[in-house]
Amino acid sequence: MNLLLPVAAAAVLLILAYRWYPRYIGRVFKEDDSRATPCETKADGKDYVKSRTHVVFGHHFATIAGAGPIVGPTLALAYGWQPVWLWLVIGGIFFGAVHDMTAMFVSAREGGKSIGAIARTTLGPLGYLLNLTVLIFVLAIINAIFLNLSITALTSLYPLEALRLDPNQSMLGTVDVNGVQNARIGGIATTSVFLITLFAPVLGWLIRRDQISTRNAYAVATVTCVLSVIAGFLWPITLSGEAWRYIMTFYILLACALPVWLVLQPRDFTNVQILYGGMLLLFIAAIIAGLKGATIQAPGMDLATGQAALRAPLWPILFITVACGAISGFHSLVASGTTVKQIPKESDIRRIGYGAMVTETFFAILVLVAVGSMLTQAEYLSVVYPPGVATNPVLGFALGAGRLINLAIPFIPVAIAVVFGILMLEGFVVTTLDSSVRLCRYLIQEAWDVVFAGEAPAWTRNVLINSGIAVALMFVFSVSGTVRQMWPIFGAGNQLIGALALTTVSVWLAQRARQTTFAVVPAAFMIVTTCAALFILAR
Repeated sequence: MNLLLPVAAAAVLLILAYRWYPRYIGRVFKEDDSRATPCETKADGKDYVKSRTHVVFGHHFATIAGAGPIVGPTLALAYGWQPVWLWLVIGGIFFGAVHDMTAMFVSAREGGKSIGAIARTTLGPLGYLLNLTVLIFVLAIINAIFLNLSITALTSLYPLEALRLDPNQSMLGTVDVNGVQNARIGGIATTSVFLITLFAPVLGWLIRRDQISTRNAYAVATVTCVLSVIAGFLWPITLSGEAWRYIMTFYILLACALPVWLVLQPRDFTNVQILYGGMLLLFIAAIIAGLKGATIQAPGMDLATGQAALRAPLWPILFITVACGAISGFHSLVASGTTVKQIPKESDIRRIGYGAMVTETFFAILVLVAVGSMLTQAEYLSVVYPPGVATNPVLGFALGAGRLINLAIPFIPVAIAVVFGILMLEGFVVTTLDSSVRLCRYLIQEAWDVVFAGEAPAWTRNVLINSGIAVALMFVFSVSGTVRQMWPIFGAGNQLIGALALTTVSVWLAQRARQTTFAVVPAAFMIVTTCAALFILAR
């Protein structure tokens, strides 16, 4: 099949859904822009900060996307591209976007409370404790997975021959691995990430003090991204994986304790320009390659290979492997954790909550098509599921994206395009880590209130102590497991959070005698699917 057909079909369906479905949900919630949002009623200049819609969208999109829409579809492609495409489209429209938008709406109406805290009043003490325990555990797993993926991206190597580079080239640094010359494609992303982070407080101050317009902020962020990538090619930073583990851990500890406007917001806003640019480039490449007659090489359905690779049947494992591209419980934590504390008006919940999710779904479609069309089945399995070695969906995506871009736009070398793929993934991962650890810190603080029966001592509200616990949990899981070992656990736990969030939303709406079908149906499906997946994984 020509690769343009699934891309075009997904684009049309997602656009139609965005035009209609969130408006209906907004009417159920009685959307009202005259109602004060949490950033106005609880403004503190640190977590509750009224921000521009574009800035909040950039933060939210970069945070919820993370590595999920890249890793999930790439791993699930082992089952064949058709079931993955179908679940991405159906899940994104009727499950994920509904989940994200409704979690944000309920949180806004409850004064910016997290979805876990809302469960305390809607589901009772038992539901709240279940939520809190699962949330902290799953967030620790998510943080560990993304830390490991970040290390993989920052230290990525690939044979020069596969990148169509001459052994005497000087574009990328090289290293000999068992007699094969490999390019250091991760060092460029390292430099870029470092410079973007270093500049973030400057842009944050300019935006916070209204010293720069939104248009100029976009321009400054874009120039920063371009210059950081150029600097990456000129001065790539190369360190060992373990060195990066400690450096990233220290950075995350510092970043999640600082006010959101100082590092988190401007870093996400700057970094998301690479993500927007990457998505646009992939979309254009898919159109041109499709017009050139490029087809999807991956089988439409291959249940035997998928079951062998993922060690489980299509249902329910596909639905916890794809995760973020269709529905992700993590999104409800972001929506009710950091994003809801920044939105200036209620209509932004529709634009950001629903809009960011369907954008992520379309990105996952582009990832699926790039990998499925540019890698043969044999190469896909050798790269993503190499025997006896940890899975490498990062490299699978980077190669697929790089080759697709080169096929469509020949003057962009494969090596450059592959590096851009690594930059996209690293940008998603780091922005997610910043927010995810902060969310874990919020939940740990809520847990202290439960442990001390609402009379928690002052030290339990210390930002560095709670951040330190969140970072420590991340670090322990990071050194004790690989992505392949942890991804199924993450997927099951993550989807359980999604099921609990949708259940909480359903109860909240029912208590107010409002329509609940759009939340109850996906909640029921995710509960059954997640329980089945947990049963299979526990065997």
